[in-house]
Amino acid sequence: MKPIDKETKKRKTKTEKRKAMTYLELNGFRSFGNPFNDLNSEEAVPTEGNDLSENRADLMMDGAESRFSILKLFLGFRPKVVLFLHGFPEIWYSWRHQMIAMANAGYRAVAFDFRGYGLSDHPPEPERANFNDLADDVVGLLDSLAIDKAFLVGKDFGAFPAFSVAVTHPERVLGVITLGVPFLIPGPLGVQFDLLPKGYYVIRWAEPGRAEADFGRFDVKTVVRNIYILFCRSELQVAGDNEEIMDLVDPSTPLPPWFTEEDLDVYATLYQNSGFRTALQVPYRCMQLDCGITNPKVIAPSLLIMGEKDYVMKSPGMEDYIRKGIVKQFMPNLDIIFMSEGNHFVQEQLPEQVNELILSFLTKN
Repeated sequence: MKPIDKETKKRKTKTEKRKAMTYLELNGFRSFGNPFNDLNSEEAVPTEGNDLSENRADLMMDGAESRFSILKLFLGFRPKVVLFLHGFPEIWYSWRHQMIAMANAGYRAVAFDFRGYGLSDHPPEPERANFNDLADDVVGLLDSLAIDKAFLVGKDFGAFPAFSVAVTHPERVLGVITLGVPFLIPGPLGVQFDLLPKGYYVIRWAEPGRAEADFGRFDVKTVVRNIYILFCRSELQVAGDNEEIMDLVDPSTPLPPWFTEEDLDVYATLYQNSGFRTALQVPYRCMQLDCGITNPKVIAPSLLIMGEKDYVMKSPGMEDYIRKGIVKQFMPNLDIIFMSEGNHFVQEQLPEQVNELILSFLTKN
């Protein structure tokens, strides 16, 4: 048999890849440029009408039709869907590295801005928004896209609606992956403010008006910059009696090397649109509201990815809760992986490693 030369093999590989990747739907990048230039497909071309303003879906929110900003990246040869749920101060863009990897592996990758974030509409009464609303939005989004089941991947407070949906709608969940937050259900027992240090950012931002006054001294871009610098450290963010959380950041401190000025521009542009009104309500000002879940147990296959240098690990009782396996009382099918150099933004800091962990989990489940 005549050996296949390198050029023939290369053409064959591209042909097979084109067959496997049946279609690509990219929405939302005309405003910011296309961050997905390294997709492994010669046919990775955005569909028509890919302006971010057109990338919307109508869902019912508090009995009224509202619009959500949704990004869908479909390469089509696997039927399973991966739905990414962002944290604060993030938006869908924080999952850019993972969406590329999932799509290149053939999964249908979906991410959206939560209500009141980015280009998604604010709820009619932002000060009444809560985590149950987010869980309802996740289910509503699955319905609107005709998705029966999905893997839910949540980071930071995005883990909360992932847990809630997995508990209340287990038939819609193939598996749960969370980054930076173990199983917690919002409510006075799930997040105990009385155990947190005085001056901790969670307590400060839960106080109506305080974060608004703190953030209001700066432009939006500086606020996001400061939060990224501050929250990628391993120490808890605790302000003194005569200072605010933004005061904890030295203005001369550079961005972390894995977060570029271009990345910051994307975040700033979207937060300039939405502001922080709903973003402060959810998560911080509704964190202790009882969500009504009486049997908090996730039976779906689950994975927790924690950075060893994530400040969350220093929250009172958190390390024992995770390392001693207490969390598995609520998630009996949970695997836990620690990343030695990982911080709170591990999916942006170490994307290739995180992608491998997620893909391994998806393959097994």
